[in-house]
Amino acid sequence: MEKQRGTRRTRTGIVVSDKMDKTVVVRVDRLVKHQIYKKFIKRKVNCKAHDEANGCGVGDKVLIVETRPLSKDKRWRVSEVLEKAVTA
Repeated sequence: MEKQRGTRRTRTGIVVSDKMDKTVVVRVDRLVKHQIYKKFIKRKVNCKAHDEANGCGVGDKVLIVETRPLSKDKRWRVSEVLEKAVTA
């Protein structure tokens, strides 16, 4: 009998830094509704994600998936690049 791995959390975000080796910083934006005023507020969080091929650049839209801890701060891995940034 084979053990099934649970579904992993995925997030979509924008790469804000690629200065580290095999690591990118991804900004994940989400909208939350204010409990009293019922207005949507934009919340953001920065996640460090593992990029094995160093293929991501600043401004790329990427899909990250949760993984085991890879370092002190890295808990995410870049699954795929959804959109490359337009460079002029």
